Amino acid sequence: MSTKERVIDGRAIAKGFQSDLREEIESLKKFGIFPKLAVVWVGDDPASGYYFRAKEKLAGELGMGFEGLHLQKSTNTRNLIAKLGSLNQDITVHGILVEFPLPEEIDSRSIQDAIAPEKDVDGVTLISQGKLFAGKESFIPATPYGVIKLLEACEVELQGKHAVVLGRGEVVGKPLAMLLLKANATVTICHSRTKDLKRHTLQADVLCAAVGVPHLVTEEMIKPGAAVIDIGYNALKDGTIVGDVDFEKAKGKAGLITPVKGGVGAMTATMIMANTIQAAKAICSK
Repeated sequence: MSTKERVIDGRAIAKGFQSDLREEIESLKKFGIFPKLAVVWVGDDPASGYYFRAKEKLAGELGMGFEGLHLQKSTNTRNLIAKLGSLNQDITVHGILVEFPLPEEIDSRSIQDAIAPEKDVDGVTLISQGKLFAGKESFIPATPYGVIKLLEACEVELQGKHAVVLGRGEVVGKPLAMLLLKANATVTICHSRTKDLKRHTLQADVLCAAVGVPHLVTEEMIKPGAAVIDIGYNALKDGTIVGDVDFEKAKGKAGLITPVKGGVGAMTATMIMANTIQAAKAICSK
């Protein structure tokens, strides 16, 4: 297999999903169901602004309704909860997402739990997280959901395989580990206190890095032929964007590997749209 063939084209895979979603949206409209996503961005964080606009663009391409709220950095927790309350009550809105990080003055946990569970299309509420960890049906956080769909699209066998997840965050690491367990993989979670990290990564048939440390994973830490999923997105001092994996050196050893651009990130917004469609169908069936 050539190096080019080893690199997972997340954009192409996402486009395939988007084509299916576009058809489903058009079909739902014939039955009077018009899926709509509301996204809230507070402050002026440039990365949040980028993701906000990306979702707006994708929603338009899919024919999905979109409501964008860009609030000033001075917005406080109470006011933001009130805004979310209005969206919760809006029967035309089926999915709600808040861009993170929020300004430090805002209580992020309170904001996450202010989203109605039936509209929590990024799976951030404690109710959604609890259902996921209990193995119950729930909205799956978009990035872990995208990782699983990438692996499925590339026909990576998970059952009985050893998957190592670097990172234990609530947004990616923990939910991804639960999804891998659900797929019957044997899962190891590593974190900042893990000793002899290389010993664990060398055992991984599937290695997922989500710690936010530039080039943490080197070529020597990868089992030959492993599927390497880089979820890291790190800006260096010179503005260069790199992942948690040293891509250029690792791609010759991995069986499959995601690039930083055009990898997992290409799937995240797509999975938000997929969850919004599911929310619309569930809400409108009541």
